[in-house]
Amino acid sequence: MTTSNTSRVPTSDPQPPPTVLAEDVRPPTLVDRAQRLLHAQATLGPAGVLLLTIVAFSVIAPNFLAPTNISLILQQTAVIGTLALGQTLIILTMGIDLSVGSIMVLCSIVMGRLSADFGVPGPLALLVGLACGMACGLFNGVLVTRVKLPPFIVTLGSLNIFFALNLWFSRSETVRGTDMSPVLMWTGQVLTVGGMRLTYGSLLMLAICGLLAYALHRTRWGRHVYATGDDREAARLAGVRVNRILLSVYAVAGLVYAVGAWILIGRIASASPQAGVMDNLDSITAVVLGGTSLFGGRGLIIGTVMGALIVGVCRNGLSLAGVDVLWQNFAVGVLVILAVSLDQWIRKARR
Repeated sequence: MTTSNTSRVPTSDPQPPPTVLAEDVRPPTLVDRAQRLLHAQATLGPAGVLLLTIVAFSVIAPNFLAPTNISLILQQTAVIGTLALGQTLIILTMGIDLSVGSIMVLCSIVMGRLSADFGVPGPLALLVGLACGMACGLFNGVLVTRVKLPPFIVTLGSLNIFFALNLWFSRSETVRGTDMSPVLMWTGQVLTVGGMRLTYGSLLMLAICGLLAYALHRTRWGRHVYATGDDREAARLAGVRVNRILLSVYAVAGLVYAVGAWILIGRIASASPQAGVMDNLDSITAVVLGGTSLFGGRGLIIGTVMGALIVGVCRNGLSLAGVDVLWQNFAVGVLVILAVSLDQWIRKARR
């Protein structure tokens, strides 16, 4: 007795094989390999750009590599670098902070006036200033996480709020460093190392860099920050308390900006209501040049320090070459556009 084979034939139509595009099977070119390498090694690009700019300006300006000039670059980078470290946390979560400079200046005025005009002891004035920075960050974080406003709009509005508070509390007057506690001026003191004059403010920036790098790569909080920035909905489904992470990021960033205010006081030996208000662009430039993606989820703290050094080297080198400040800002703007374009190109790297 034989059995008919027709009962074993599937009734549904066979599915066509998946279409294979020609670009998926072609061997990777040199450009593809470079794109993949830059995608895998986020700090490789910033390190190369920093090296190129140092070589270029050492040729253009013979005294560029003099120890005194290197010391000056490091001192100038300390404030921008510290602000950029806080900005990096925000951008890693796919946000942006336009109130960086205003928070820093407001905190510096709070510290300066409490010490000089109200007779508050230096350590206590410093603690109040740090708390002020954290409160400003929390203010932004609450609006982003609870009211669900875009970070760009929130920080654009708070920029003006904090700047107005700064003018009100300072009465548009500069607080002199000689009237303040030595504790607030400590970040401007100089330490001579190998012919270079380093300030404690520069060393403080490096210490913050180390702490944040450890927190981002060795703690659960850091992994949640990256996960939130990479795909917020996926992170939420995986059990990450996204709003709590975002709120903590804004609070920590505000605290870092307040430390930047302390460094600023030591750098300019005063607390001025106008100093550093426009440092927003330089901080964002340093973060982007350092390889942190504006689309969140990708970037390294050490890259941000390199980015801040690139900005400092460019401004210093152009100044030594006699280029007007107007064209220095022009060059920084061009760097931002090139860095964002490069970031978009790197993100398209084929796996």
